[in-house]
Amino acid sequence: MRRREFITLVAGAAATLPLAARAQEAGRLYRLGFLVPVARRSAAVDAMFDEFRRSGFVEGQNLAVTGSFGVTNEQIADAVSAVVTAAPDAIVAGPELYTRALQAATRTIPLVSISEDLVSEGLVVSLAKPGGNITGISLLSPELDDKRQDILVDAVPGIRRMAALADLSITQKRHLQQQQEVARSRGVELSIFSYARADDIAPALDEAKAWGAEAVNFLASPMQLISRGLIFDRMMALRLPAIYQWPDMAEEGGLMGYGPGFLQVSRQRARQIVKILRGVKPADLPVEQPSKFELAINLRTAKALGHEIPAGLVLRADKVIE
Repeated sequence: MRRREFITLVAGAAATLPLAARAQEAGRLYRLGFLVPVARRSAAVDAMFDEFRRSGFVEGQNLAVTGSFGVTNEQIADAVSAVVTAAPDAIVAGPELYTRALQAATRTIPLVSISEDLVSEGLVVSLAKPGGNITGISLLSPELDDKRQDILVDAVPGIRRMAALADLSITQKRHLQQQQEVARSRGVELSIFSYARADDIAPALDEAKAWGAEAVNFLASPMQLISRGLIFDRMMALRLPAIYQWPDMAEEGGLMGYGPGFLQVSRQRARQIVKILRGVKPADLPVEQPSKFELAINLRTAKALGHEIPAGLVLRADKVIE
């Protein structure tokens, strides 16, 4: 579906929402569950609660919060049981693994997810009509991984060998094959290095360096944000340029990031959750996609790496950290 058509469809759907779904009930306590990989005290979660307050949902007044934050893959099963047992009005779900585990535990509690591609993951029927108890934001990750690869080629003139770091838990084989085909069309040899846990990331990067990688494209994965400190340290030690899924990561010390801002997406999801709490059924609430994409480049990190970003690419950037 073309983006313009999708936006028109979403606008039309919003206009037809019942009036009863546009305001919360006076005196009611709303219960919101969480099962997410990000920490409770984080900018992304703070942005969500700011949006809740703007809409009249205030924690400690008419909003009660349950569930778990900072959940690792290994902790998902226990965390799912706890949050579903609490029977909240809706659950803020993490990406695919988290949402799939919740879906197996409940088909009635609304789940609002941010994931790489909710349709291809089989979590919703379609963007326009999700069906079931899941809706949320689909990040267009396959398309954006291609774009990030192109940017990285431009950032490292004359590159011949590139590594793609792939999260085994979410990255599909056909997507990896597509990445290699795109690289070949640019005259670049692309090798895939995979990981399943945070502890696997540093060894995978070491292997990529030993293979002769001149740069690394970190394919879309929630592990990027969770493990960004570890990743930044390793990339600096290996003196390898890299591009990440989120522009926020460049602002925090990574070399480059391209995609929607994580805080922007967090606020976007919060507005969906407000609609759910006000009575809209997830089956009727279209899955949204990000509408704004940014390229951020950190020139301080480039200097520390001993890598010069071409001036033309710097001029294309939406944000430059100097």
